[in-house]
Amino acid sequence: MSESYRKWIEQKIEKLQAVDCYSAGATAETVAKQLGVTTKQIVKLDFNENLFMPRVKQAKIVKELAEEIDLRLYPEDEEGKLREKLAVYLKVPKDFLVVGNASDELIDRITRLFIEKGDIAVSFAPTFSIPRLCVKRQEGEYVAVPLQKNLQLDVKGMLSKFSDKTRLLYICSPNSPTGTQYKAKDIEKLVTSFPGIVILDEAYGEFADYSFVPRIREFENMIILRTFSKAFGLAALRLGYAVANPELAKILAEKAPLPYPVSGFTLRMGAKMLDNIDLMLESVRQSKSEREKLIKALNEIEGVQAFDSQANFVLMHTEKPADLVNQKLLWKGIMVKKWGKILKYQNCFRVTVGLPEMNAKLVDALKEIEEADE
Repeated sequence: MSESYRKWIEQKIEKLQAVDCYSAGATAETVAKQLGVTTKQIVKLDFNENLFMPRVKQAKIVKELAEEIDLRLYPEDEEGKLREKLAVYLKVPKDFLVVGNASDELIDRITRLFIEKGDIAVSFAPTFSIPRLCVKRQEGEYVAVPLQKNLQLDVKGMLSKFSDKTRLLYICSPNSPTGTQYKAKDIEKLVTSFPGIVILDEAYGEFADYSFVPRIREFENMIILRTFSKAFGLAALRLGYAVANPELAKILAEKAPLPYPVSGFTLRMGAKMLDNIDLMLESVRQSKSEREKLIKALNEIEGVQAFDSQANFVLMHTEKPADLVNQKLLWKGIMVKKWGKILKYQNCFRVTVGLPEMNAKLVDALKEIEEADE
């Protein structure tokens, strides 16, 4: 190895090591091994999965697909057929739609297309971390304006960050981790004022009160992101899509992805789930119903406060330290997402709306933890 190459690779490695990475944290299998139990005994409420999607019925669809698909062949017409079904579901033209390997990959596409070194992206905090990581990898600057005390957008604060160098605006609504769906008028104000591309992330749109998808024609600079991971219960298959005006959609579809970014199996499974749309609608109905029960139950625990949510998870905070509460929940086999401080709230957690028996275990555990003398 030459000295010049060695020096270059060392510098490159040092630079790459400084780049933030997404970390999923502990797995259910890891926790189960630590506790000496099976994974089925773990109450997994940390990743916002749709646990109300009937697994048996979904498995039946998978078996049907396994009989139909030839895995030796590259995808050909699958993407077009999926977009046709999405067009019917969303009531938008097919040329407004772009399919991707989950919305994460679409965020990466957008930042690679529209963010260069020195460009600025604007968002708020706290929110989904992937856009920040993607912008940083493009050597752009990521500016985050804190939410207001009521968890709503600081519109004036965000508007003050717009300039001739701002190229990307990211709005997650309903937002993770707060579960807040922002006021339509606030989003409109930001989108119409922004001089670049706006990503409106509606990953949890099916659980919310409204969507901007029916209004996509009004906003030429807006890209709405949706996913099959949440409401459709296909988190394992990584399938997402974007809704945008045809000009932007064409750029996203043709100028950034590698060939065949989504597997033929995944594309066909997405289409089959759209053929069985009632499964999704009923699972969302159940999730929303259980969400309200969970919020009520959490707020009845002294030392716990849960916030209203328009997603399939709930933000809560505890009086006792987050590390302590999280560790005690793990000892009981209950996994939630620890966030720590959010605005003035010190000990915050994001909790998936689980099945009734899962939520009951969480509530009972929190009661025991909060009532215990340390």
